[in-house]
Amino acid sequence: MIKIAVTGAAGRMGKTLIEACHASEICELTAATERPDSSLVGADAGELAGVGTLDVKVSASLNETADFDVFIDFTHPTVTTKNIDYCVANNRKMIIGTTGCDDELQAKIRKASESIAIVYAPNMSVGVNLCLKLLQMAAKVLGDDVDVEVIEAHHHHKVDAPSGTALKMGQVVADTLGRDLNECAVYGREGQTGARDPETIGFSTIRAGDIVGDHTVMFAGPGERVEITHKSSSRMTYAKGSLRAAEWLSRKKNGLFDMMDVLDLS
Repeated sequence: MIKIAVTGAAGRMGKTLIEACHASEICELTAATERPDSSLVGADAGELAGVGTLDVKVSASLNETADFDVFIDFTHPTVTTKNIDYCVANNRKMIIGTTGCDDELQAKIRKASESIAIVYAPNMSVGVNLCLKLLQMAAKVLGDDVDVEVIEAHHHHKVDAPSGTALKMGQVVADTLGRDLNECAVYGREGQTGARDPETIGFSTIRAGDIVGDHTVMFAGPGERVEITHKSSSRMTYAKGSLRAAEWLSRKKNGLFDMMDVLDLS
């Protein structure tokens, strides 16, 4: 069994990861953490996730003797930064699904991967990563003859925009078309914007209700358009993808990978 540690155990994603570990025949939860000021520190992680007692207490931090193989982090860039330091110091592998990571943190992840194995991806869903491959194919075939727009929707608790998945989708298209996303991305439009620059890739963001995650990339040309869409109805898809990544990562000593590597879609 692959021993898993989950951080942010009391959060929506943390609870789903605990539930997924409980249902898995390959992975087992052996450690869970929450922020030190949480009233849930000391609670049983299984009871917290509604799957019964697992005899894994939620702790405020991990000590050097914590028993796990892979650390799964879907929290916040500031928290992820500290968790990377811990995993490097204690030679533990990491699954990082945290979004909103700036250039400095991404450089830290790359540096850490020289000594430990890391899967870092903005979306752990198998379906989303299949869509990334389809986007490569569509962009290659349709080329510069179409306008490209990325539309994404999430729940009203999400703090970053556009989503990491939307940005990844835009990046995949830009790379395939030989464009620099930093130069061609347009984030929202308002007022007299003038005619659309055909070299741009547009992003539209929706934050409403309890939407788990919807993403559409539109390739619109004269007389027709192609839309590649993924819709998540449950966070369990991300949790199952994370455990699939953990199983794959268990055979690696070090290196930086993403879900395209895990799924052999690279």
